[in-house]
Amino acid sequence: MLSAFVPTTSGLKKIDNIAADALPANAIWIDIKTPSPGEDKAVEKLVGIEIPTREDMQEIEASSRLYVENGARYMTATLMCAADSPTPRITPVTFILTDHRLVTVRYDEPKPFALTAAKLARNCPANMTGDGVLLELLDGVIDRCADILERAGADVDSVSSQIFEPSAERGHARSYSQILRTIGKKGDLTSKVRESLVSIGRLISFVLVESDTGRWSREQKAQFKTQQRDVSSLTDHASYLSNKITFVLDAMLGVVNLEQNNIIKLFSVMAVVLMPPTLIASVYGMNFKFMPELDHPLAYPLALFAMLCAAVGPYMFFKWKRWL
Repeated sequence: MLSAFVPTTSGLKKIDNIAADALPANAIWIDIKTPSPGEDKAVEKLVGIEIPTREDMQEIEASSRLYVENGARYMTATLMCAADSPTPRITPVTFILTDHRLVTVRYDEPKPFALTAAKLARNCPANMTGDGVLLELLDGVIDRCADILERAGADVDSVSSQIFEPSAERGHARSYSQILRTIGKKGDLTSKVRESLVSIGRLISFVLVESDTGRWSREQKAQFKTQQRDVSSLTDHASYLSNKITFVLDAMLGVVNLEQNNIIKLFSVMAVVLMPPTLIASVYGMNFKFMPELDHPLAYPLALFAMLCAAVGPYMFFKWKRWL
């Protein structure tokens, strides 16, 4: 699907589902989502560049993601998708900068694209070019990563309080299972955000290296450097959050082990407490003919009393030693 953004007096006008042969020549941003071969050829003819394939976009080496070809700058970054859903994912997105136009190639729906399009539709400088659109998109991507990390941190803090604060739910296997699932999901989400931030940091570094060509204004260079600092700080925060998730996971497993040890301890104490009464009952359950105390009229209550004392004695001893 092809979408073109054309500058107007008030902002960028978005034209959706354009036919491959009807691309406006004054479009400063062409967004290609899951392109067909015909759409690829139309954009290549209009802009004079080659559109990378999906396999090219998934290459992980830097030389295949960040390069200059025929005067166009190809920059591929990994962006977050569906971060608010139960199954967040990452997707490669390619940004191609030509003389005054930005071409984006993607196969998913990163949220910053819709937010940036809505923002530029409301308010957009009159001299907006593809360079400015790229800056706005990167700002949106970085802000989105920050929001995801903020929510993930709040969720991890909530899980941590459930683990370390006393609760009536302690000891319930279902509660522990839910906590472990939450920790696993937040760890996976944080690792994906960190991967996205690393790719964005590489893209910005590539742009700054190319800034000596005179393409970027002083204000744009300053904005790129601000974005680079933001990405660096968010990457550090993602690393901190990953370490915290690992700590919370270890603490959760430790709590589970303590609960299991307490259960085994209870069974062990009960076995020790019941051993003396069992011994007494076993003695008087022997089928010997000559056991004189069996003829005593108080033999039965005395045997019960002896078994009770034999059970209470070890229990009181354990309490005195503070083993319970």
